Amino acid sequence: MLNNTKRIKELYEEIQKKIFYAVPGKWDELYLYASIIDRLGKVQIGEMYFYFLPKGLLKRKYINVYEVPNKYNIEEDEYLKLVELIYDEIKKLRKEFINTNQKIWTNITISIKNNKFKIEYNYDNILGGQETYYDHHIYWRQKYLHIEPHSKKEKQAIENYLANRSPSKKKDEEYDTGIYSIKQNNVITYDTIEFKATQKVEYLATNTETPKIKNQILSNK
Repeated sequence: MLNNTKRIKELYEEIQKKIFYAVPGKWDELYLYASIIDRLGKVQIGEMYFYFLPKGLLKRKYINVYEVPNKYNIEEDEYLKLVELIYDEIKKLRKEFINTNQKIWTNITISIKNNKFKIEYNYDNILGGQETYYDHHIYWRQKYLHIEPHSKKEKQAIENYLANRSPSKKKDEEYDTGIYSIKQNNVITYDTIEFKATQKVEYLATNTETPKIKNQILSNK
């Protein structure tokens, strides 16, 4: 059973704040995936991505985080620093699990929908590798976004993932709560000059090293 300490709940709030800041415009739903894998020599690898569904009355499609700079005319390098800050908080969350002697998860899925924040912890054995990342991404996208594979390659990716998955004996766990702060500024609140200055200050003030996140841009047709 999860032991959501005071510090863990504080980190949930920080993760939410950074997500709300990094997602432009108004939106209804968001799904985020992040993995952290420990390698020998205390080396960590992993990946993170999220998709959000913009508000609107017409037919809508999920937008991939790495499509944001182009779609919203935001400077890419600076925007990705904001994304890295989210990953930073997730790494802190995992470290707190270690500090409180809890079972260490390998990946999480966060969903924000209907004013609810939900985080799912998964303990599968993840080895990493470009093909493994891709296969899981297609599977995850189908599971959470209901985007069906539309090519032979994507169908094969799901088959590969299911065939090669190394599930943990420990069942997935989840925690959900209300949203801490709905009224949150985001990147397009600022014009180009103000955005860059504000973002750089926040990044330098909260980050001492550059996290390594795997950028994955996949079509959501």
